[in-house]
Amino acid sequence: MYRPVTTSRTSLPPWMIALTVLGVLAILGVTIGLLVHFLAVENKIYYYQGSFKVLNIPYNRNYERETSPENNYLSKILETKMVDAFQSSNMYRQYINSQVITLDPDNNSITVHIWLVFKDSRSRKENTRRRIESILSQMLRNHTGSFTTDPNSLKLMEISKVDAENIINNRCGRRPRMSATYDRVKGGSTAQKGEWPWQASLRVNGRHHCGASLISERFLVTAAHCFQKTDNLQNLTISFGTKVTPPYMQHNIQQVIIHEDYIKGEHHDDIAVILLTENVLFKNDVHRVCLPETTQIFPPGEGVVVTGWGALSHSGESPLLLQKASVKIIDTNICNAKEAYNGRILDTMLCAGYMEGNIDACQGDSGGPLVHPNSQGIWYLVGIVSWGHECGKINKPGVYTRVTAYRNWIASKTGV
Repeated sequence: MYRPVTTSRTSLPPWMIALTVLGVLAILGVTIGLLVHFLAVENKIYYYQGSFKVLNIPYNRNYERETSPENNYLSKILETKMVDAFQSSNMYRQYINSQVITLDPDNNSITVHIWLVFKDSRSRKENTRRRIESILSQMLRNHTGSFTTDPNSLKLMEISKVDAENIINNRCGRRPRMSATYDRVKGGSTAQKGEWPWQASLRVNGRHHCGASLISERFLVTAAHCFQKTDNLQNLTISFGTKVTPPYMQHNIQQVIIHEDYIKGEHHDDIAVILLTENVLFKNDVHRVCLPETTQIFPPGEGVVVTGWGALSHSGESPLLLQKASVKIIDTNICNAKEAYNGRILDTMLCAGYMEGNIDACQGDSGGPLVHPNSQGIWYLVGIVSWGHECGKINKPGVYTRVTAYRNWIASKTGV
C-alpha cells in the first residue's frame, strides 16, 4: 500500500521576511517615483493660439493675402519681436516656435493671429500659459519700431496638437522643421517624409510620368509638355508623398488646362493647370506651396531647391524615393551666352543649377517644383521644371518656367 510522501513545512526566518518586505517596498517606491516624475517633471509639448491688435494702420485688404508684400513685411516684424521676447526671457529653454498665421485688417487696426509651441513639465501647465501671456503683454507694451500695439487686446488659449497641425497645414509653404542643409534629379539626395509636402506625381496608367505642385485643395500646376503624348483623363492620376510606388493619397483628374499659346515640341508657355475631381485633405506631409506675387523678384545667385523622381543621370535609372537638389538661380544673360543656350532663354523662363554642371533636374522631373524659402522659412514656387540639354552638363543648366510671369494666368484659371 502506497502512501503519499509528506514533507514538513518550515517557516522563513524573520530577517528574510523583513528583507523581502523591504525589497517589495523599494520596488514600489521606485515605480511610484518614476510615475510621479513622468507626470509632473517630464516635459510635454504645448500648443497655443492667440491674437492681439496692431493700431493706427489704415485699412488695406492686401494684409489679408498671405503672400502679399504687406503681409510678409508686418508678419516678419512681429515674428522677430516674438522670438526676441521669448529668447531673452526666463522661458528661453521652454520656447520652441512662434508664427504669425493670419492678419485681419479692420478700420485703422489689424488683428494678428499667432501660433506658439512650448515645452514644459506637466506640473507647470497652467503656470506656463500665464508666463507666456505675461511675456507677450510686456512685448506689446514696448512700442518699439513704427507700430503701436494694444496689450489689452491680447488673447491666448491652449489648443490640441491636431488643431495646431491643422492651422499650419492650411497655410501655404509651411513644412515640418527639417535640417537646414540640403545634402547635395542628378546630384541630389533622398528627401525626408513631409519635407516637400506640395510635391505630386502625375501618373499615366499608374506609372510616374511628371512632377506637379499642389497650390490649393483642388489645383496643381505642372508643365504643358507633360501632356504631349496623352491628355486622356481616364489614364491620368495624381499621387503624393515621398514614395513613387505604391501611390499615396491618389486622386483622379477632372480637367487639364494647357496654356493657350503652348505649341507641342516648343518650350515657350510650358505651363498647365490640373483640377482634381475632389479636394485634397491637407496633412503634415501633403499641403500646398505658396505662389509668388507677379512683382516678386528672385535674383541670380539665390538658393533654390528642385525636387522630383526623375532619372539620377541622363537616360539613367529613376529612384523610388523623392530626390532633392540645392541649386542657384543663374543670370539669364549668362544662360543665353553662345556656349550655353545661345539666346533661347526668354523672359518667361529662368535657369537654375550650375554652369559647371553635375547638379540638375532630369527626365521625369518635368512639371515639378523649383522652390525658394523667404526670410520666415515660408516656401514659394519659383519655377516649373521645363527643359534642358541632357542632365548636369557643363554650360547647360536646367531651364524652368518662370512662375511670376504666369501668376495672373494661374489666377485666371484657378482663382488662386
